Amino acid sequence: MMTGPTLYVSITNHGFGHATRAASVAAAVQALLPEVNLILATQAPQWLLDEYLSQPYEYRPVAFDIGVIQADSLTMDLPATLVQLQQIQAQAPERVATEANFLRQRQVDLVLADMPPLAPVIAHAADVPCWMVGNFGWDFIYRAFGDEFAAVADWIGECFGQCDRLFRLPFHEPMGAFPVVEEAGLTGGTPRYTAADLRARWHLTVPPERTVLITFGGLGLEAVPYAQLTQFPDWQFLTFDPQGPDLPNLLKVPRQGLRPVDVMPLCGRVVSKPGFSTFSEACRLELPIVTLTRQDFAEGPLLVQGVQDHSWHQVLTPEEFIQGGWSFLHQPLNPPRIGQTLDKQGNQHIATAIAEYLCR
Repeated sequence: MMTGPTLYVSITNHGFGHATRAASVAAAVQALLPEVNLILATQAPQWLLDEYLSQPYEYRPVAFDIGVIQADSLTMDLPATLVQLQQIQAQAPERVATEANFLRQRQVDLVLADMPPLAPVIAHAADVPCWMVGNFGWDFIYRAFGDEFAAVADWIGECFGQCDRLFRLPFHEPMGAFPVVEEAGLTGGTPRYTAADLRARWHLTVPPERTVLITFGGLGLEAVPYAQLTQFPDWQFLTFDPQGPDLPNLLKVPRQGLRPVDVMPLCGRVVSKPGFSTFSEACRLELPIVTLTRQDFAEGPLLVQGVQDHSWHQVLTPEEFIQGGWSFLHQPLNPPRIGQTLDKQGNQHIATAIAEYLCR
């Protein structure tokens, strides 16, 4: 029988980053309020959530948005995305009614969302407040895709207008659709192992300055030029890509039991496409970032600018990364333009506000 308050966390279905940062906040809530009944509503893989949540929770595999349909971390299918968005909009009344009934049945006290547009609509239909966490709204992303997305972007902005409290993360767009905005710091996981433990486990001898994590999120990137690694025999590379080739200087890290943030202490830099959660976890550890540019996704330039401002970094075009021979590894990192000044306590800030509300 449930005795504590109930927190329902609605997570967007787009890659892994939204799931990991929402789960990081949820874990912080559980640490502050062990009696909380936690429901995670998402179709992100449960094994991924389990890597961030050590205490019990209820997994509810439902989806209320799609993000952008992608073949990999950089290749988008905009026509298919628009069709599915229009279907979601058309089916919204039925979806809202069904999930609002679930919230009432489970006596949910608060909805936390990252960042399904329907979450505040569902919450208010059940007479429950909705708080949201993010650095961009999907209206911002879709509007940049062109006039054919304008109508659905307007509708999404109206949904976001029902949000009761937004925790706006670093590297953000203005997020003008949200009526109540509160600044929050970086979120993400904390390494569970020391660098010495991992070095001993894998018999690694290469120093951190020549150790590189290559990570392209949950969708990966088919075009990672692993052949370039043979030009750097005295370097150590790490990847979570199980399809990576068998090379003497490439360690394929098993996903089960280890997260990118867990191996970051081994490394002198992380190579990634623009992604909030990867960048946030790296910045929390003050790990230099080598980022690809991404001009076709509106969040991309914001993230690259944030890295340039707050992290030691290098910026590459996708063409330089795929075809450039990786000469960037021999070039010096660029210092942050305005220094390491970002608040790193986003998990705690948001979790404390939630715990205080649930204990009121």
